[in-house]
Amino acid sequence: MTIRKRFTKEEVLEYHAQEPRGKISVVPTKPTQTQRDLSIAYSPGVAIPCMEIARDADLAYRYTAKANLVAVISNGTAVLGLGNIGAHASKPVMEGKGVLMKKFADIDVFDLEVATQDPDEFITVVKNLAPTFGAINLEDIKAPECFYIEEKLKGMLDIPVFHDDQHGTAIISGAALYNALSIIGKRIEDVRIVVSGAGAAAIACANFYVEMGARLEHITLTDSKGVVYRGRSEGMNPYKERFAKETDARTLADAMRGADVFVGVSVAGIVTPEMVQSMARDPVIFALANPDPEIPYEEAKAARSDAIVGTGRSDYPNQVNNVLGYPFIFRGALDVRARAITESMKVAAAKALADLAREDVPDEVLRAYGLETLSFGRDYLIPKPFDPRVLLWVAPAVAQAAIDAGVARKHLDIARYRDDLEARLGKAREMMRIIFNKAKRAPKRVVFPEGDDEKILRACQILHDEGIAHPVLLGDPAVIADRKRDLHLDFPATVINPRQSPERERYVEELFRRRQRKGVTRQEAELMVRRDRNVFGSLMVARGDADALVTGLTTHYPEALRPALQVLGLREGVRRAVGLYMMTIKRRVFFLADATVNIDPSEADLAEIAIQAARVARQFEVEPRVAMLSFSNFGSTKHPLADKVRRATEIVKARAPDLMVDGEMQADTAVVEEILRDTYPFSSLKEPANVLIFPDLQSANIAYKLLQRLSDAEATGPILRGLAKPVHILQRGDDVHAIVNMAAIAVHEAQLLEEGAELVKVQAP
Repeated sequence: MTIRKRFTKEEVLEYHAQEPRGKISVVPTKPTQTQRDLSIAYSPGVAIPCMEIARDADLAYRYTAKANLVAVISNGTAVLGLGNIGAHASKPVMEGKGVLMKKFADIDVFDLEVATQDPDEFITVVKNLAPTFGAINLEDIKAPECFYIEEKLKGMLDIPVFHDDQHGTAIISGAALYNALSIIGKRIEDVRIVVSGAGAAAIACANFYVEMGARLEHITLTDSKGVVYRGRSEGMNPYKERFAKETDARTLADAMRGADVFVGVSVAGIVTPEMVQSMARDPVIFALANPDPEIPYEEAKAARSDAIVGTGRSDYPNQVNNVLGYPFIFRGALDVRARAITESMKVAAAKALADLAREDVPDEVLRAYGLETLSFGRDYLIPKPFDPRVLLWVAPAVAQAAIDAGVARKHLDIARYRDDLEARLGKAREMMRIIFNKAKRAPKRVVFPEGDDEKILRACQILHDEGIAHPVLLGDPAVIADRKRDLHLDFPATVINPRQSPERERYVEELFRRRQRKGVTRQEAELMVRRDRNVFGSLMVARGDADALVTGLTTHYPEALRPALQVLGLREGVRRAVGLYMMTIKRRVFFLADATVNIDPSEADLAEIAIQAARVARQFEVEPRVAMLSFSNFGSTKHPLADKVRRATEIVKARAPDLMVDGEMQADTAVVEEILRDTYPFSSLKEPANVLIFPDLQSANIAYKLLQRLSDAEATGPILRGLAKPVHILQRGDDVHAIVNMAAIAVHEAQLLEEGAELVKVQAP
């Protein structure tokens, strides 16, 4: 079997050759705009941190990049499947390793290609470079020299030294093995394991399985000469000798007969269907040779329908990919300033991966792989590499294991550390974590009219597991129960069928009372309550039977909003409901309003929108700086549209005198500090605005959608404000992540209402 390429040789070379050449660069992290900046960054100012570090070497972690810098070092003797191609030719791979470190765990990397094949000379080079780095990633070094090099360096250095080719495959396959054995009901201490290959990865796998609980005498190691048995002299070394056993088996076929597990880290095509058929019931087959496995996936499954099969390839289930391990292992080790990576840290990483695979898979992961569904089982033993949660599970597990093992220089509050890691995934996640933590303090009842929808149910599982909300689901209880079972969900919820609810008559009376002078008869009210779950859910919130409502996943925005407006109405003192988005762009946070509700707001409406948007900013612990946007800067253009924005600004200042607000102003004026400072020093905005009020819905809607599509901006919303009780309308097709976010925001808003918190003080208009 040959690899199915998704690219041509020319495409790959063009990718690497386009400017700037290669895949990595050095980017300054401090200001360098002025002579003063340069004097601090280099001479003479830099002498000060130099002398501090000379006094205390550990201060290098504080004043330099050491704490987040890993060396990826190779001599090019065993590069991927290319063999000994030399240090120079290994550089594209080492750069690639750096890209993955940065992409998945926000770790900076210097790649170092060392032009020597002498192990002791290589060790000397690495030892002398070690002060630069917080950790060393040895890469693509052939066996058995790699074992010697790693052992020596671990004994010499007080920072982590990790040979990923060995331990990465061991850890990821170990996680997959843990879950595979759980599925088939076998214990690791009982199973017979055959490991094909006796290089770095194969021997590391065998050693790691022993750490996990496998019995040494149950592991058979094979290489190109056959079984590694006691008394064999050909092709032996001390690392193989550990696995030499008393056995009559001499070939791989002999070893696989009756075995429970096969792990191949060797060469393509050495396992036949007959060998697979000779294995024990429910065989576990990890054929990890790349690009072509020891036995093709299809052949292994055809040979044994009860087999659990994994490969090293992304186009088949159960890909054992080292990128699931090393970025996050290094992240956890760096963040506690570990002196080493211990066996317990490796086991913790494998266990965290295994546990994560049992969780519901986010929609963003399904989209990344073009899948409709994915759940724990024979074809999904370990998480996918693009699952952002791997960082949040593996790094804390490694950090905690380092602390427990006594190799950490720095102790962390692991719960707070998870929040810090989430911030590395993006500013939006950091902002939402603020809301999640607040919501958890006093979870509220959130009613979901689309209670039988798969995404809603999956979101409710997360809301329950995280302690954010108590779900109330509207729909047929039998249908909801069936869907929960099919989705392997297990969370408590209040389930109500509006057609059969004993509260229905009271809700009809309530709706009739509220709408009888709005053209609604009692008969029409009864029909609305029975047929429209959004009406029923809004009445639940109105009567205090639920605290908030989240809907709109399967309907257009106006259709979902209308019942809430009709039943709940606006909050006292509020003249308009407002819809806005929180946008995060390069670590900056902006609130854009109104993007969903008010098509052509008056000047009074614009003032209301500004005040409501400022309240949302403060809910996220952002001090609002409000810019009233126009095509004019402070009267530069005389036009009724600009005048409307200027008058709206005056209204906001009068109603909320403590609020920092100014306008009318152009969008670049609002967000560029130099323009505000140099051209308009009189503005009451002393820093760039973070709350942007657009003159109408079309401009706000266009702006947020362009930002979302043409930049790295992340949008959270639409966040609805101004109703008497918390209601949020989802976008049609929103993913589970968005549903959880909006429910958490609704819970926190309910908490604020209960507390009577006034986030922006206003005077009566």
